[in-house]
Amino acid sequence: MIIEQRFTISYHYNVHFIADVFSIHNTTFSDILSNHSGSGFSPSLLFVIDSNVGIRHPQLQPAIKNYLDKRVPGQLNAYFLVIPGGEKAKENDNAYQAILRAINQYHIDRHSFIIAIGGGAVCDVTGFAATVAHRGIKLIRIPTTTLAQNDAAIGVKNGINAFDKKNFLGTFATPVAVINDGTFLKTLSQRTWISGISEAIKVALIKDARFFERIEQLAPALGERDEAAMQETIIECAKLHLQHIANGDPFEAGSSRPLDFGHWSAHKLERMSDYKLLHGEAVAIGMALDCTYAHMMGYLGTDARDRILELLLQLNLPIAHPLLERTEELLRGLHEFSAHLGGILTIPLLTSIGHARNVTFIDEQVMQQAAKRLIAISQSTSLV
Repeated sequence: MIIEQRFTISYHYNVHFIADVFSIHNTTFSDILSNHSGSGFSPSLLFVIDSNVGIRHPQLQPAIKNYLDKRVPGQLNAYFLVIPGGEKAKENDNAYQAILRAINQYHIDRHSFIIAIGGGAVCDVTGFAATVAHRGIKLIRIPTTTLAQNDAAIGVKNGINAFDKKNFLGTFATPVAVINDGTFLKTLSQRTWISGISEAIKVALIKDARFFERIEQLAPALGERDEAAMQETIIECAKLHLQHIANGDPFEAGSSRPLDFGHWSAHKLERMSDYKLLHGEAVAIGMALDCTYAHMMGYLGTDARDRILELLLQLNLPIAHPLLERTEELLRGLHEFSAHLGGILTIPLLTSIGHARNVTFIDEQVMQQAAKRLIAISQSTSLV
C-alpha cells in the first residue's frame, strides 16, 4: 500500500534598497513588522549585531530603540546581542550557541523576529540559528557590507563551518525580508569595500557580459568609493542572483552550482590563510585561477582572460597569493568541494565572458601550472 503525499509551498520575500533604515521617517522596517505579524500577537524582536558594526555605529542601538518607540508603539520587547564579526563567527559554534541562548532567555518564539545586522558571516550564523530554533523563527537580514549586499545575505542559504569544512552545517530558509541600507557601506574600510565587488564580477562573468562591461566602466568610480556606482553594481548583482535562485535550483538538489564559480579554491584559501584573506579576496583569486586554467585548457580565449585579470587588478583585488604554491593542500579543496556537492565534482568554467560550462574533471597537473602562472603574472606587469 502506498499513500502519496504532495503539496506545494510558495516562497516570497523582498529585497529593499534604502538609506537610513532606522530613521524615524523611514517606514520600511515598521511596515515589514506589520505585514508579517500575526493578528493579536505582539512580537518580540532579537537584534543580532555584528561587533564591527557596533564599533563603527555606536549610536545604532539607541537609534533602534528610538525608532521602535516612535514607529512601533505598543507592547513590543526588543533585545540586543552583539557577536564577533567576520568569518570567525562561523568557524566554531560559539556565536551560534550564544544566539540560541538569547532566543531561549528572551522567549523568542515563532511569532517573534530575529534581525541580523552585519556582514555575510553574521547573517549566515544568525540565519542558521533562526532556522533551527523552534523549527523556524522569522528572519530579517540587514547586511552591512558590499559582499553581503551583493550576495551572501540576499539568498536562501544559512550556515556555519564544521569539521574543518566551509558551511558544513547549514539550512535553506527564506528570510521575511532583506534590507540593503547603503548608509552602512560608508564606514567600511577600503579593503572591505572593494572585496565585495568580486561577487558582482562573478555573477557578471557567468551570466551577463553587458554587466561585466558595465563594471569595467564603473571600476575607477568604484575604486574611489563612489556611492552611486556601488549602489548600481549591488542592485544589478542582487537582481541576477535572485533571478538565478528563482529560475534555477534554489535548494541545490543537483550538483550544478554556477554561483559557486571560483569558490572551490576560494573556500580552501580562506581556511589555509586562517581567514586573513577576506571571502571576496579569496573569490577573486579563485576566479583568476579558474580562468587561467580554462585558458590553458583551451576553453577561454586570451582576450577574455586578460580582460578579467585586468579588471581584478584595476580594482586592487588579488589575483594570486603565496598560498597558491602549496598546490597539494590547495587541490584537496577539489575533493572537499565535490563532497559538498553530493559526491559529483561539477565546476563551472568560462568559455567566454557571460557564458560558462560545467566540467566534471579537473586536470590537477594543469591546475598546478595555472597556479604557478598566476603567481608569475601577479609579480610582473605582463599578462603574456
